[in-house]
Amino acid sequence: MSNVPELVLETMKSAEARGFKLSCEETVGRLLAALASAVPPGGRVLELGTGAGVGAAWLASGLGHRSDATVLTLERDPELAATARELPWPEWVEVRVADVEKELPELGRFDLIFADAEGGKWSGLDLTVAALRPSGMLVVDDMDLSRYQSTEHRESVTRVRDSILSDPRLVAVDLPVSSGIMVATKRHD
Repeated sequence: MSNVPELVLETMKSAEARGFKLSCEETVGRLLAALASAVPPGGRVLELGTGAGVGAAWLASGLGHRSDATVLTLERDPELAATARELPWPEWVEVRVADVEKELPELGRFDLIFADAEGGKWSGLDLTVAALRPSGMLVVDDMDLSRYQSTEHRESVTRVRDSILSDPRLVAVDLPVSSGIMVATKRHD
């Protein structure tokens, strides 16, 4: 892995040390960093599903040394959130323990959302789309059906894909790379 930001390397080491194997893949991370770099001044970034913090580290790295934007990452598992909080985050990154579907309606609007948890992606997707600002971008990974053996999981992924592609509020693309990535932009009302 060449040119991987230091914060990402630290989160990857932490994830590996704890045996956490569900971190976002490098291609997804690089996409997140690229999209985060375009967040406007005063912008807000949200990650649903912190895990060990790798996705949040890519998002923060994309923002660079900007202090005019914020990253909020939500994790329902208190132990995973505690692990992520141990990392050397910039002061404008917040790791919060939360039930995504309960918190999301109260969080306001975001310029970029990475939906990487069941809550907000497999269920509550409408809440996630509603939390996007006009021109806000949504990234959803783990959409490659071949990764799932369970009929239930395959149906959930298909439902999410179909919802994103058919939502009139969104302009979306399904990218068959890495773990399967979808990117959508929210239309102006």
